[in-house]
Amino acid sequence: MRPLTAAEIQKHINEDVVIHVLPEEHYQCAHIPGAVNACVYEMTFLDKVAELMQAKDKGKNSPIIVYGAGGGSLDAEVAAEKLRHAGYTSVEAYTGGLAEWVETGHATEGSGAPAKADTEAVKTAPADGTFSVDTEQSVVRWTGRNLFNHHHGTLKLAGGEITVKDGALTAARFTLDMTSIVNEDLTDPDYNALLIRHLKDDDFFAVERFPTAEYVCAEALPLPGCTPGTPNFTLHGALTLRGVTRELSFPAVIAAADADHLTGQAQIEFDRTQFGANYGSGRLFAFLGKHVVNDHVQLHLKLQAKRV
Repeated sequence: MRPLTAAEIQKHINEDVVIHVLPEEHYQCAHIPGAVNACVYEMTFLDKVAELMQAKDKGKNSPIIVYGAGGGSLDAEVAAEKLRHAGYTSVEAYTGGLAEWVETGHATEGSGAPAKADTEAVKTAPADGTFSVDTEQSVVRWTGRNLFNHHHGTLKLAGGEITVKDGALTAARFTLDMTSIVNEDLTDPDYNALLIRHLKDDDFFAVERFPTAEYVCAEALPLPGCTPGTPNFTLHGALTLRGVTRELSFPAVIAAADADHLTGQAQIEFDRTQFGANYGSGRLFAFLGKHVVNDHVQLHLKLQAKRV
């Protein structure tokens, strides 16, 4: 099926139901005249379309045209596919979208110029300054595994800060409160307490002697070609755990929530045996059987920071 053109839509704009499938704020900014709005990103998309069709006294056999941003975004195609699967029999996707509509000289309705795509959002450098980690709003989720099972829970952050200079991330550090280890998957309180005691003793993290762990970033390099929802920096630095310091690098998403707040997320994986947490390592012990524990530990860091 060949793509719809703006001229064809113009001819049928008063007959067909034309649906703008991007969020309401985008629709309010600019849309094809006469179009209605149902956001394909919402879980209630099909319910909204059903309401719109009923309000127009249209049925599932009535012609529908869906459009979105254009420029390669899959919004219109996905919306058309959802509607066809839901039983709408005459659905076409205008894949050129609002971008092509405007480029070909057609007028729009709305409060202003068409909104720009947000593909540059994660590349926008935060304002210069020092940002202190909000320990109440930040959290670290941990996962440890063995051959047949896994456990997961949380850790609290004890502090940290991020420094931005000349629009670039120049320094970052965060401190983990190892005394705050919590397990979330074991429902038996005795077994849960036993695991936490095991994690805190010398077999794993020796928390009594080393109550904190710290990561210090020496260099943060921008990642080319990043898009919203993918890492935009690679952090190179060192993790100190159990009094042992080892180099550690990982990708991260760092973005400005606003002029005074930064947010960051990272999936971090490290080999615990490099820091002396040797219990159950199949590389270091023989005949472990069911006592094998994977060497690698995963941390999911969710960090919020406020301007100092």
